Amino acid sequence: MIPEKLLFESVQKNVVAALEEDLGPGDVTASLIHESTDISAKVISREEAVFCGKLWVTETVKQMSDQVSVTWHVNDGDWLTKDQLLFSLKGPARPILSAERTILNFCQLLSGTATKAYRYSQLLGDSKVQILDTRKTIPGLRIAQKYAVECGGCKNHRIGLFDAFLIKENHIIACEGVENAIRLAKEKNAGLDVEVEVESLEELDEAISAGADIALIDNFTTGATKQAVEMAKGKIKLEASGGISLASITEIINSGVDYISIGDLTKEVLPVDLSMRFDE
Repeated sequence: MIPEKLLFESVQKNVVAALEEDLGPGDVTASLIHESTDISAKVISREEAVFCGKLWVTETVKQMSDQVSVTWHVNDGDWLTKDQLLFSLKGPARPILSAERTILNFCQLLSGTATKAYRYSQLLGDSKVQILDTRKTIPGLRIAQKYAVECGGCKNHRIGLFDAFLIKENHIIACEGVENAIRLAKEKNAGLDVEVEVESLEELDEAISAGADIALIDNFTTGATKQAVEMAKGKIKLEASGGISLASITEIINSGVDYISIGDLTKEVLPVDLSMRFDE
């Protein structure tokens, strides 16, 4: 779960950056329209999807003009049908037209992320396994995509490098061994989970002996995963990762691991087709 303060601060920064990038010194095309001209606009979905982006739309409108009103017909996490009305905008034409692409970009990307997460979450059935995202996100949009993953029904892994330990091969080499790395982690911040990436059953055994909280079993075969589950029972939680897709995840869900982390949730996202239509 993303802390509320961090989420809202991130939304503000996202919108500032997006508007600066798009507007530059000013929207030359919108300047052709008289300042007193008002318009109404509707945003609709052209396909079925899970919606996400309400916070970013609201913040974009707020930063563009206090004279533009938004009327909502959906919430984040809602399932959309084709041609469904999502929200309406009303007010001065200039700021609405200038904000159009920024609004659609956020909603299309985040709805695409939420929809991908939803597709994965639907494969869980009654399983207690948690599907997690990763740090493989679009630079600058980490919090936004992780929020969208939650809207789609999956869970967040660590937000960044600051809220959990994940000790990988190069960390182990630099710390002169997995046991030393885990000891140092527990000494430096006992309140954080310590996770260790392992690439064999022998390395898993070493992580268990050293007192790690979670073992990330990376690119294990189905047979090795089942063996790892037997070894880990009552000793350590297991997170499966590495090349997992919608086509391959079912077998891993049934293996008995605790978590499955999937970069595909955020790095291979198809934006949802949305459209803004202006009333005559």
